[in-house]
Amino acid sequence: MVRFTLTIVRHGETRYNKDKILQGQGVDEPLSATGFRQADAAGIFLSNVKFTHVFSSDLLRAKQTASTIIGKNKFCKDIVIQYDARLRERKYGIAEGRPLSDLKAMAKAAGEQCPSFTPSGGETLDEVRARAKSFFEFLCQLSIEEECQKEQAVLGMADNGLETLEGKPVFPLRNHCCGLELNSDTDKDTKMLNPNILVVSHGAYMRNWFGYFVLDLKCTLPSALKKSQLSSVSPNTGVSHFIINLGNGDVMKPEISCICLNRDDHLADVNTENV
Repeated sequence: MVRFTLTIVRHGETRYNKDKILQGQGVDEPLSATGFRQADAAGIFLSNVKFTHVFSSDLLRAKQTASTIIGKNKFCKDIVIQYDARLRERKYGIAEGRPLSDLKAMAKAAGEQCPSFTPSGGETLDEVRARAKSFFEFLCQLSIEEECQKEQAVLGMADNGLETLEGKPVFPLRNHCCGLELNSDTDKDTKMLNPNILVVSHGAYMRNWFGYFVLDLKCTLPSALKKSQLSSVSPNTGVSHFIINLGNGDVMKPEISCICLNRDDHLADVNTENV
């Protein structure tokens, strides 16, 4: 059984987010002061999680968020963040740098709903989903390869008469919807962790990715999750957590369980500061 955990976080707020201006891929805004506070809060929230891999969109707002989160981590401050263009926000073409209201007006004029409308020069939802699918299959393959390496290492130690390592799975957000319970020193004796992956990306992209999980891969969801939450864009630095099982190492048939979606209670103090 190949198993890995996946934590997906949306980037912190930029001034364009606050002003409801589309950034897409063509507008590469940095985080605002509020965005950095949100990233700090997310970093503290995830500070006890032993990430084995960190991936981020190569757009500035995501890179700054990922760096800030890892800077707060107790276990992986020196981990190398890997940037991947497949994690970029949806491309909005001629609508980038313009108010969201303009995109809605374009969609209305075309007789379409805004979320599914593709402005000139933009990406279709199918194109965004193809990027998400490609990246997720890459993560699955990475986890399979690391499991093979781990098994070989264990066999090597057994051949040498050494005690094998436990290799227990690490689920960083157990009982997540009932209260935070992070792994820290409780797993100090576990030397070989299952892949525990952090990804920092963007709102529209993440909504599409989650749709792929639920509609195409039949991801199981928390019983308390409302249907409206599935179609909502994550708040800035919203945290979503999944456990993925690859039965016989089959990338095409993952079993995915959503532990939480777009969780943002770590932002309570940040939002209070802005009132």
